[in-house]
Amino acid sequence: MTATPHGWVPVEHRFLGLDRRTFPPALIALVIALLLAYGLPAVNAAIPWHNEIKAGDRLDLGAGATAIPPVGWQLQSGTLLGATAANARSLQIDLATGGATIALRGAPFRGSADAFLDQVERAEGAVPGIDAARGTVTTSGGLVGVGQAGTGPGGDALDVAFKVAGPGETADDAPALLVRVRTAPGEFERHRAEIDGVLRSVTPGR
Repeated sequence: MTATPHGWVPVEHRFLGLDRRTFPPALIALVIALLLAYGLPAVNAAIPWHNEIKAGDRLDLGAGATAIPPVGWQLQSGTLLGATAANARSLQIDLATGGATIALRGAPFRGSADAFLDQVERAEGAVPGIDAARGTVTTSGGLVGVGQAGTGPGGDALDVAFKVAGPGETADDAPALLVRVRTAPGEFERHRAEIDGVLRSVTPGR
C-alpha cells in the first residue's frame, strides 16, 4: 500500500491547484477584513452625526464652573450641565460650526493664567501668525483671562487662558482653562459675537 504524501489534496477537492475545502473559511475572513477596512467607516460616514447646541444649554467645566456655548453649533465632545460631571483638571470640550472651532481644555497648573499660556506655547507652539501683544479678556462675572491672537494663511487663531478658582481655592492653585479658537480665512469676524459670548460666559463655581 502506497503512503499518502503529507499535504496531498485529492483531485476532486482541487481548483486551479488550490484546496477547495479552504475556500469558505478564507472567504469569510476576507469579507470580515473588507467590512472592517471599508464597510464600517463608510457606514459611519453615511450616518449624519448631530449634537446641536440649543438655547439654554450650558457647558460643564467642572467644579461648578460653566460656560454658554453658541446656539446651533455642534458639540463634538464634552459635557453639558446636568449630564455626567466634568473634571476641571482634565476637561476636553470641542465645539464646531462651518469654518470655526472652539476647544476648551482644562489642566492642573500652579501659577498665573499668563504663565499657563507660556507653558502651552512652549509645549504646543505659539499661536500662528501672532499679530499683536497679549491682551486681557474679562468675563461677565469679572474673571480675567490672558489672550493671544494671530492671523496666518490657514486662518485666524485665538488662545485665551484662565485660572478658574472654585470655592475655597486660590487663583494660583485653581485649575487652568485654555479656550482655543481656530477659524478659516475670513471667518473670524463672522463668528466674533459667538466667540466673545463663549469667552465672556465663563463662570467659576460658587
